[in-house]
Amino acid sequence: MADFDIVRFGAVGDAATNDAVAIQAAVDAAAAGGGGRVVVPAGRRFRSGTITLRSHVELHLEHGAVLQASGDWGDITARRPVSALSGGVVRDDFPDGGAFIWAEGATGIAITGPGTLDGSAHAYVRKDLGPMYRMHPERPFTVFLLDCADVSLTDFRMADAALWSLRLTGCEDVRIAGLVIRADMKTPNADGIDIDRCRGVRISGCDIRTPDDAISLKAVDEFAGSGECEDVIISDCILESASSAIVLGADATGAIRNVVVTGCVIRRSNRGVSLKLGQEGRFEDILVSDCLIETALVAEQWWGRGEPLHISAFPWFDRVGSIRNVRFVNILARGESGVNMSAVGPGHVTEVLLDNVRIELVDTAAETGGLFDRRPFAGGPDLYPHPISGFYLENVGDATLRDCEVVWTGAAPYFAHAVEAVSCPGLRVEGLRGGAARSGLAAVVSR
Repeated sequence: MADFDIVRFGAVGDAATNDAVAIQAAVDAAAAGGGGRVVVPAGRRFRSGTITLRSHVELHLEHGAVLQASGDWGDITARRPVSALSGGVVRDDFPDGGAFIWAEGATGIAITGPGTLDGSAHAYVRKDLGPMYRMHPERPFTVFLLDCADVSLTDFRMADAALWSLRLTGCEDVRIAGLVIRADMKTPNADGIDIDRCRGVRISGCDIRTPDDAISLKAVDEFAGSGECEDVIISDCILESASSAIVLGADATGAIRNVVVTGCVIRRSNRGVSLKLGQEGRFEDILVSDCLIETALVAEQWWGRGEPLHISAFPWFDRVGSIRNVRFVNILARGESGVNMSAVGPGHVTEVLLDNVRIELVDTAAETGGLFDRRPFAGGPDLYPHPISGFYLENVGDATLRDCEVVWTGAAPYFAHAVEAVSCPGLRVEGLRGGAARSGLAAVVSR
């Protein structure tokens, strides 16, 4: 594979000059020759507007190289209508989304390390509000790949995303491995990896610390023609988030199915693993196994209230779809809230198994505990007080808790039962270990 050094095409690398023309010339030359490796050399910071990858081109970041998105929105030339900042639907009164690294319909593309892609989030900050920044409404995805195939993203670092760090929509045959992703923990919508309507995705060995969701699976409305989201494996990752470490949804108007999460370590996240359905999508055939999960309450601006495992089906607007055939197996969890699985009514969440799930509830919160969070929910309160049980289920059909355990550490006044179930026909509790948080409360309550 021939190398195409961007400096030879005129890139300056002084952290001030917009090197987009030179970098794009290197990419286009590699593509014209049938493919090649575009090299961002070590030891310099190259500032650039949008770069469009072509088929059979690898963008390689050498050790110590930084490729940084321009902080000038006018330099971000790849634009698409998106719903990322407008509540799950495209709205005319919101600006289009932009992309720093962009590809559409490309085959055999790669980004490799060990250098860094920098999203320049701080150039798009309007105000520091304390727990969260107020951002400029026009800000770029760091990487956005649309309807691409045979994609390899390995061993590089992503930093300071202004919007989602890595977005793939409608892509097939994707390998993501060995990425390190970091973002300022006050930046809203600065997700780690977003897999939207993709098929055949393998994510392994990544280390992600982001304020919004670390890994998110979606099926957004504006790209309905790009297919469903299915056949996704997430393994051996270390994750931390002020939202959900791993989440399906909430923006999903299509199916998300055939998902395996295994061997992951989740540290101090607001939620651990979450299936959060807010639209008319379908989540089915989901297996989560052999994971260690630690959760902690954070500021209320972030969705979630410390649930290690979470399932919800509440309409973001007017209707919501269904979640079925979900398995949580061999989970060790420790957090400031319990497992919470609930739906707006019967029939939306069915066939859920929790097998050998241990939850230790701790009382160390600096933030207010004892709240349920159903955001986004158009039909009732988003946040409201409720006792916290080890396992809470509401409107979940055909659920089984097998050989699960509840351990209480501390004595928060809102800690309650080992299991609380409301309107859960067919619920089976087998081999439960542990009781209520204090004497006088039943271990299991079902009504």
